[in-house]
Amino acid sequence: MEDYNKPIWQLTIGEFVEILDSRKPESQEKSSQEKTLGEKYVYGLSGLARILGCSKNHAGKLKSKGIFDDAIIQNGRKIIIDSQKALELFKNKA
Repeated sequence: MEDYNKPIWQLTIGEFVEILDSRKPESQEKSSQEKTLGEKYVYGLSGLARILGCSKNHAGKLKSKGIFDDAIIQNGRKIIIDSQKALELFKNKA
């Protein structure tokens, strides 16, 4: 049980982290990777970078190699990516 009367300077790092974690809303507990994997589609190079965990520049280079062609729908500058298929293609070709 948390002692809210204890001064903050007397807390150990573990106690402090435990208090912060216990007060965190449930929606924030998921990591960004878990949130991304739940998305069916991501948009643009920033979406591709997010699911791959790399920079937008590196995602653009990988896309240019044609690795993700089967997972991408592109019309001009608009890009829609099937995230599960992109990860599957990345796993098989990278």
